[in-house]
Amino acid sequence: MRYLLDTNILIDMVTEDYISDDILALTTGYDNLIYVSSESIKEFIHLTRAGKVVPKKELRTAEVFDLIENILGFQVKFVAKEHLRTFATLDTVEGHNDPSDRLIIAQAMTENMPVLSSDTKFPKYRKMGLQLIFNE
Repeated sequence: MRYLLDTNILIDMVTEDYISDDILALTTGYDNLIYVSSESIKEFIHLTRAGKVVPKKELRTAEVFDLIENILGFQVKFVAKEHLRTFATLDTVEGHNDPSDRLIIAQAMTENMPVLSSDTKFPKYRKMGLQLIFNE
């Protein structure tokens, strides 16, 4: 099965923060394809440069693609026109104005992929069709 990681799960993996056994099993399962949005990569680079995310192992921001593709074994899913079309029609839920999150949600919905996240705002998008596996 195919899954899309949210930025916070990517950060948790790189900083070796808590990831539930369920999420870990999905991301390491041989039959699963795990994707990381190019939007998450942009956020990760920004947060790393700002000092808000500190990886456990030294990592230059230019090495993030190598980390994702070669070390973690995930694939990058670049934002495409059809994702932006879904983004343009996606309602903003109350209390959640993060455009990066909404773009990742739109990308997952367009691709018909469950998103793996620990963001407490993501469940609000289930009523719009988001398939969510929550990291508790």
